[in-house]
Amino acid sequence: MEQGPEYGLVDESEVETPGDEWEEIDVSDTEADRIARKRDRKFEQFQERIKDADQFKVEQSVFDDATFAALYKLVQDGYVEAFGGPLSTGKEANVYHALGDDRDVAVKVYRINASNFRQMRDYLEGDPRFEGLGGKKKDVVLAWTKKEFANLRRAKQAGVRVPEPIAAERNVLVMEYIGDDDGRAKRLGEVHIENPQTAYEVMREYMHRLYSAGIVHGDLSEYNVVFDEGQLVIIDVGQSVTVHHPNSRDFLERDCENVASFFSRQGLETDPDELLAFVTDPEPDPSRD
Repeated sequence: MEQGPEYGLVDESEVETPGDEWEEIDVSDTEADRIARKRDRKFEQFQERIKDADQFKVEQSVFDDATFAALYKLVQDGYVEAFGGPLSTGKEANVYHALGDDRDVAVKVYRINASNFRQMRDYLEGDPRFEGLGGKKKDVVLAWTKKEFANLRRAKQAGVRVPEPIAAERNVLVMEYIGDDDGRAKRLGEVHIENPQTAYEVMREYMHRLYSAGIVHGDLSEYNVVFDEGQLVIIDVGQSVTVHHPNSRDFLERDCENVASFFSRQGLETDPDELLAFVTDPEPDPSRD
């Protein structure tokens, strides 16, 4: 891992840290649901073409009509021009490489029948953006998708290097592709870190910026940070919560333990309590309000 002057730290003077305001997130039917119900000839042709594509064949049992309609809508709106192969597969979502209007993008497709549906609710309940969310599985997955889009946008506004959010439609998220022609960027735990002290300082600064913007990652570790062109990039912020979430402090403490433990294994003297103090100070601790 090459050492840069700031190790890829985003210049904070170029961004404006958002305040403590939160937009309400709507989980009602989207345009994709309307397209799926109408099922005109162009959509049916698109659906059959996608179903025949090798990278999607395995997903036919978990992609409902409205998911195909969401992909169709994103293509019609110009966010996606062509689909490539899968970048990652998981219980909750698959991520595909795709071509956007002028660059490569990543398309994350959340499964409506996600296996950790209940765990998703644990992260959503208590978030002020999702008050009154019902118990329908579809609503929870749609909320989760919009939550990740909102978290990415808020993190980027706070000066944290994350994949740029591009578009969201129903249970499909389009974002910046982090990688090159050879594949996705390597996770922090997959590369040799030549200067762990500098990398650690960048990590804790990004954690501080997230917290100052009212967000706790909630699942931060060497597996959710990648190294790309000299920069550390934080990924997978779908589970990230606001500091007002009843479990935000527990999530933050766990993040600090994970990060401190990883860099301790790289030979640094780290302490999760000291990291926690850095992340929450000198700003007032909003989770204690």
